[in-house]
Amino acid sequence: MSTLQQAPAGYRPVFRVREFRFVFAAHLMSVLGLVVAEIALTVLVFRATGSPLLSALTFALGFLPYALGGTLLAPLADRHPARRVLVACDLLCAGCAAAMVWPGTPVAGLLVLRSAMAFTAPLFQGTRNASLADVLGSGDAFVLGRSLMRMVAQSAQLIGFGLGGLLLTVLAPRAAIALTAAGFLGSALLLRFGTRARPARGGAARTSPLAGLRAVLGDRRLRALVLLFWVPPVFGIVPEALLAPYADGIGAGTAALGAMMCALPVGTIAGELWAGSRLGPDARARLVVPLCAGGLLPLLVFALRPGVPAALAALLAAGLAHAYTLGLDQWFVDAVPEELRGRAMTLLGTGLMTSQGVGMALAGLVAEFLPAHEVVTAAALLGTAVTLLLLAQLRSTAVTVGGYGR
Repeated sequence: MSTLQQAPAGYRPVFRVREFRFVFAAHLMSVLGLVVAEIALTVLVFRATGSPLLSALTFALGFLPYALGGTLLAPLADRHPARRVLVACDLLCAGCAAAMVWPGTPVAGLLVLRSAMAFTAPLFQGTRNASLADVLGSGDAFVLGRSLMRMVAQSAQLIGFGLGGLLLTVLAPRAAIALTAAGFLGSALLLRFGTRARPARGGAARTSPLAGLRAVLGDRRLRALVLLFWVPPVFGIVPEALLAPYADGIGAGTAALGAMMCALPVGTIAGELWAGSRLGPDARARLVVPLCAGGLLPLLVFALRPGVPAALAALLAAGLAHAYTLGLDQWFVDAVPEELRGRAMTLLGTGLMTSQGVGMALAGLVAEFLPAHEVVTAAALLGTAVTLLLLAQLRSTAVTVGGYGR
């Protein structure tokens, strides 16, 4: 176990762990490769079919199989050695991307291959997140490592699609997808030769996927922690889902819409970066409750149907409040038994991705009947109420340390 388990000062000491550098580089390669694939595939399918529906479905297939894959494959995260699982997932995705490059692959085949990549994604992410505790220890270094992984994913949303679009101006879609295959293959090589071989935790040797789900959600404290990861983003995603109709309603142009779309992820990255680099673990733990409880309150400004500057400020503030996840990460890893860690991390990521998709869909449905600014306001109020109930439940299960449960 790394000596960095004892509260490293900011992110820099985490990168001194050689193994983590390989894991981080592999994550960066696979994320950028996947972003390129998403753009190139939508373009490729649209050019082949002329169908906006199939083009949109290609993008949606990055999310739709997530819940099924995360539920069915979660036990594998603890049943097999982490390195073996990670390398196998990367090689499978590299193979799928390589098959997409072949000119003879029909559109139906492209959709199946994209679904296969999405199906394995939650297992890969959950296994990798669980293995961070082996690489960095289960203390503050683990929290900072998780934070870095999230910031890479958020940054990919901000710059990856723009870079992917530029790439398609000089490369054909299939050639761009070849870079995705190379990215996954590079990730597999980094993980295979840059990380240690560790035995399987063995906690899922004879358990079904539903047994793993019950083990995580059947514990009151674990259930409250998991729901605190899931619930605020469900309601926090509502303004992002409705920004296009909102911007149209207030007469804002596409440039203003783009700026508002960036505000929430920019705030999220800035909040995590500040909390991870400037605060110690105790300070971050103390901020969990106020930031989690009040994180959606800035969105109440939408009740006034604000202009672009006020909407930008509200979205940025809501993003900054996501700094609470660093303290919540520590509470979660402390609460999860080691033999359950892989399944718990897989289910955590699966639920987070799935719940946000459901939140976006429900927001769009409600916005068919109510103005967008009213939907955002209602989401902020309801989300805050539910979050407060979850925090009360968490407090009732806590062992008090330093003024609040851990």
